Amino acid sequence: QVQLVESGGGLVQAGGSLRLSCAASGTVFSIDNMGWYRQAPGKQRELVAVISGSGNTNYKGSVKGRFTISRDNAKNTVYLQMNSLKPEDTAVYYCKADKVVITITPVRSYVDIWGQGTLVTVSS
Repeated sequence: QVQLVESGGGLVQAGGSLRLSCAASGTVFSIDNMGWYRQAPGKQRELVAVISGSGNTNYKGSVKGRFTISRDNAKNTVYLQMNSLKPEDTAVYYCKADKVVITITPVRSYVDIWGQGTLVTVSS
């Protein structure tokens, strides 16, 4: 069974930095897009950043220039480097992997998978 295991959350002061990691465990042949989402208390989950298999990226407007998403395809891992953190960045951060190919014979099958979430708290 394929799972996404996240790490790197924690408490940081405003202006500080954190790096989140998310690794897919189990048998994985390929992954399409990988992304980071966040959900603050009382708010809906929102997309923070996404990266394609070829490395194309897209960011939520409020994190552009502060956050950087990257991935290591050999390790099936996605990262989120967060700099200049603000109190409004406080949320549970979830990683997501789209179209994770888990079998190729006799049929090609894939699933979308979410991580368990990691809490990021930015104090003012």
